[in-house]
Amino acid sequence: MKKLGLFTLIFTMLFLLAACGDKEEASTAASTEGEKEEVTITHEYGEVTVEKNPQKVVVFDFGVLDTLDAFGVEVAGVPQAVIPKSLEKYAGSEYTNVGGLKEPDFEAIHHLEPDVIFISGRQAELYDQFAEIAPTVFIDVDYTNYMSSLEKNFELLAEIFEKEDVLDSKVEELKASIDEVNKAASASESKALILLANEGKVSAYGPGSRYGFVHDAFGFKAVDENLEVSQHGQSITFEYILEKNPDVIFVIDRSAAVGGEVGAKETIENELVKKTNAFKNGKIIYLDAVNWYIAGNGVQSTISMVEEVKAALN
Repeated sequence: MKKLGLFTLIFTMLFLLAACGDKEEASTAASTEGEKEEVTITHEYGEVTVEKNPQKVVVFDFGVLDTLDAFGVEVAGVPQAVIPKSLEKYAGSEYTNVGGLKEPDFEAIHHLEPDVIFISGRQAELYDQFAEIAPTVFIDVDYTNYMSSLEKNFELLAEIFEKEDVLDSKVEELKASIDEVNKAASASESKALILLANEGKVSAYGPGSRYGFVHDAFGFKAVDENLEVSQHGQSITFEYILEKNPDVIFVIDRSAAVGGEVGAKETIENELVKKTNAFKNGKIIYLDAVNWYIAGNGVQSTISMVEEVKAALN
């Protein structure tokens, strides 16, 4: 009987220990399931960790906004001072106005209590102020390696919001569109010049520059391979344009993009430029200023940009 009682006691203790172990394992599993996945990003301003599928998203880069829109991701706040036509729904009152591209409304951003903030070059100097509010991701584009850089940014956004399946179809569409233009442009002997018109002044962009992807990725031959690579382009004269005599001129009207007064056509189409092959053949192409100057580098906006340059191939 004593042996039986001892056996019963030992069995009971083992049963209780096992039960406690099961509860601990269940608690650990529940804790693991409750933890959100995170993405750690290293960029020019350091390292930042962002939870996947953040709910309150503030976006200061319209290329990022364009891509998130393509992914079907909802955002909470955007700078509403200048909204591209393709993204005009974000001018609505259901989205918080977080200021201008270079003058953020930090009070409004604080009030939103965002989970993540996306910025780019125009806000770079204010990175630390954004980072004090929420995890801040700096998105940049390497214009010397344009397509790879774009894809890297798209993949990062897809990873954060778990939209890899949507990304695949969008990138396929973009690549097909670029390949079509590149094939036709590469086969042509026409040479192109990219101009930025700004309040009566003109600057030019060549390969490897901010708009050099027109040459490097889209396949248009450059009328001048030696233009200075600069964010603001190389300042030029109208005599230079006539001397180079491009067959195609692509024009980005910065004044129109930022609400200026002097139009690009008034600046560009003077007596000197009218002597070029581009003018004579009707190949001065005025590009969507807001799209190219402010909202480029998104999935949808880049597809639109490819479609615009197709006009030079007609």
